[in-house]
Amino acid sequence: MPVSVPAPARLRVHGTAEVAFRHADGASRLAHLYQHDPLKVLFPTVPAGEPPWAVLVTTSGGMVGGDRLDVRAEVRDGAEALVTTQAAEKVYRSAEPDCLMEVALAAGPGGALEWLPQETILFDQARLRRTTRADLSGDARLMAGEMLVFGRTAMGERFRRGLARDAWEIRRDGRLVWADAQHLDGGCAAVLDDPACYGGAVATGTILCVGPGAAGLLDRARDLLDAPPDGVRAAAGIVEDILLVRWLGREARAMRGAYGAFWAGMREAFLGRPARLPRLWHV
Repeated sequence: MPVSVPAPARLRVHGTAEVAFRHADGASRLAHLYQHDPLKVLFPTVPAGEPPWAVLVTTSGGMVGGDRLDVRAEVRDGAEALVTTQAAEKVYRSAEPDCLMEVALAAGPGGALEWLPQETILFDQARLRRTTRADLSGDARLMAGEMLVFGRTAMGERFRRGLARDAWEIRRDGRLVWADAQHLDGGCAAVLDDPACYGGAVATGTILCVGPGAAGLLDRARDLLDAPPDGVRAAAGIVEDILLVRWLGREARAMRGAYGAFWAGMREAFLGRPARLPRLWHV
């Protein structure tokens, strides 16, 4: 009789990337680096006027059931840096356990950190739990954001069923100053289409500016949000002296463009950096 051989269990991955910068000899310099497949960190040459860049690369090409990625980015006292990703993160369809992503951000007194990942694309029936935690000390400044795309929209796919949990926690000097979570589980199409919820959006984005001067930039933020592309809605407000901006887009590419244009303008106003995005955002 033929013998039935069970299929081998899929090897789950647990990638880690840790990067920290310190201020020394008048510049921000790499102080710590640790990386474990499938995460790698690249350090491209930056244009004049920019702090160091750290670019995260997921060499596996995406996440599937049970995979985990841990990212830690830190600027120590007086240091500055921008941390971004080489490409969009993809979370594939899976009936296995949830994909986990843990992001830990930290900035010491006088430090300024940008966390600017490209969008995360949720395939239909993907399962993702992501938590982003930031710990700031003293007068540290943080500009951080995330984008979620609900399905492979270029192929006409929608994220109709699955799990999308995206949670944030911001602490200053150990005190929780802001927490938020969006949670979609099970049949998601009705929530995404509901006018009282996502209103038919296929993409959503968030940007936070935290630190001295952020609360005074509300008018500037609203100027930058004026006249968004068709199908893109955005709004800005102040919560606990944090500038909070949200986007909803019926077309992912249009929302990404509006999101990037806002980021470029706001980084100039908030961090005094050139009003531009990293080159790889245009690849």
